[in-house]
Amino acid sequence: MNTMMMHCYIVFVILSITVQIKSQICEKTPQYGECSTNSACGCFHMLGATDDTGICGFLWPTCSRLVPCNSIDNSCLQSNTICVQHPQCDDRPLCYPTGMIHESYCPPMKNKINLKWKQNAITVAGGNGEGQELNQLSSPYGVFIDKKKNILIADGNNHRIVEWKYNTKEGQIIAGGNGQGDQMDQLLRPTDVIVDYGNRSIIIADYWNRRVIQWLNQTQQILIDNIDCNGLAMDKNGFLYVSDSWKNEVRRWKMGEYNEGIVVAGGNEEGDQLNQLNNPSFIFVDEAQSVYVSDYNNNRVVKWRKDAKEGTIMAGGNGEGANLNQLSKPRGVTIDGLGQLYVADSGNGRVIRWFEGKEEGEIVVGGNGPGNQPNQLNYPQGLSFDDEENLYVADYSNNQIQKFEIIL
Repeated sequence: MNTMMMHCYIVFVILSITVQIKSQICEKTPQYGECSTNSACGCFHMLGATDDTGICGFLWPTCSRLVPCNSIDNSCLQSNTICVQHPQCDDRPLCYPTGMIHESYCPPMKNKINLKWKQNAITVAGGNGEGQELNQLSSPYGVFIDKKKNILIADGNNHRIVEWKYNTKEGQIIAGGNGQGDQMDQLLRPTDVIVDYGNRSIIIADYWNRRVIQWLNQTQQILIDNIDCNGLAMDKNGFLYVSDSWKNEVRRWKMGEYNEGIVVAGGNEEGDQLNQLNNPSFIFVDEAQSVYVSDYNNNRVVKWRKDAKEGTIMAGGNGEGANLNQLSKPRGVTIDGLGQLYVADSGNGRVIRWFEGKEEGEIVVGGNGPGNQPNQLNYPQGLSFDDEENLYVADYSNNQIQKFEIIL
């Protein structure tokens, strides 16, 4: 059976099941990716299907109760089961109970592929002129929204990390803020910050000090040194990813084991080939451990699948410019639950969304020229979503964090 016939057959099987038990297909969604309003549900890929196609189901069935599929034709002898990929339980495809894919368990997301945001932003941090007071910011880079909608900001030129609690008028310093320097309690133009929920610490790209440093209850530890760290990410397994703008690579480290790390993107000197990067900036890692890299000087975003030897251009790559198939100095990058890519197109003052395989993106917010009006952005940097899909943008040259509310 050729690939096209196999794909059509698999889709037919999925459609038959969804009709019979009222469930839903997930397309262009990573393994275990978001597919339902119930966060306990995820996408289980189907063997033989392309385009990351699968069925939306409950994420945590008991592994010991799942029987391997027939090795000859990947069928299931048990009634009311379907053959899916579930690598967290077994490398072999497994027979998954169809009762756990009913819409009563996993209600579908409403029109998520066409999400839109209000074009006038709300300033949720800074916005009071450039400065170092607690209600001010100075050249914010990375932004991280935690599970309580608190906003963590790499406040670059103030050499500090500040946290703005949800719906407050000023922030509090949680790292640095002791003047610029290289002492353990100091930072020097940090560019990114993430939360390690494993121990409730924060991890900082202390860029000009060429180190990645962890702060835990005002105790500091250098995790990685001698690195031109620019962007940070952590995957679901707790591995830490760091982009190195000088070595033109992204490396992955297992938490607690900071030796040389493993190159997961680039690492083949500066260049514009698919196995190269040129000044990688912000990064994002999805559920499948694919790494999305803002390839700053190449004006593109590149996706490197796990263990890949080269990347795939997801956005841009057509020279620097303002057309919808171009980017200008991309910075922040993130992915939504359907695998849609969002890029802070800094030189064009906009956030643009790209669907994988499309030749052009679409403007999500901004794109109205540089300025400080609510519908404008001025050299946007970091991007982040909260759990309601509101979009947060580090509006670098306006010294503020802008929240674009989702239109329900």
